Amino acid sequence: MALRQWPDLLLANSKRLCEDRVSSHMRHQKKTIKLGRSADHRRALLANQVCALIQHQRIKTTLAKAKAVRPLAERMVTLGKNGSIHARRRALAVLRQKNVVKKLFDDIAQRSAERNGGYTRIVKLGARKSDSARMAFIEWVDAEHIAEEKPKKVKAKRKEPEAKPQQAEPEQAAQAETKAEAPAPKQEEPTAPPTEEPKPKKRRWFGRKSDDS
Repeated sequence: MALRQWPDLLLANSKRLCEDRVSSHMRHQKKTIKLGRSADHRRALLANQVCALIQHQRIKTTLAKAKAVRPLAERMVTLGKNGSIHARRRALAVLRQKNVVKKLFDDIAQRSAERNGGYTRIVKLGARKSDSARMAFIEWVDAEHIAEEKPKKVKAKRKEPEAKPQQAEPEQAAQAETKAEAPAPKQEEPTAPPTEEPKPKKRRWFGRKSDDS
């Protein structure tokens, strides 16, 4: 090998090393949202979120999860619009719930038949109180009945039972009838007044003189 070719080889090797280092540290052309989870955990999480979205028409989650759920949910609707057995099997391989896949193909995909994309909508809600995480609603655009949050039930104060006048009247009438039927009590003979007990005499002090002396 001629000595003139050594600089070119060294330059090529240095460029290759630089590209390997950049590719190992930079995230160019990588759109996967990690969500702080492993690949299997992330797939299960997104599948469960899509199943909940299909069942309840709208779910509340963090903004990062909503943005990660959106592409998968719209991909499932595209499979539902296809309607073939192969599409059902592909959807079932991701969602793992037969009743959810049936509702997706029979209900949600039919409602979005005339739409060419954009089947979901994300509504931002603001920060969560506990950890200030940004929250959002994700829902179907063509949803007929959106599930709303149930209002909290307020316990009503107990009211004191009021006296019922209608029931009191028959009771009084029954008491009056019993009094009329009962025989009159016998008149008691007058008794002599009790004799008064003699009052005790006042004792005089021994040191005092009587009034006569």
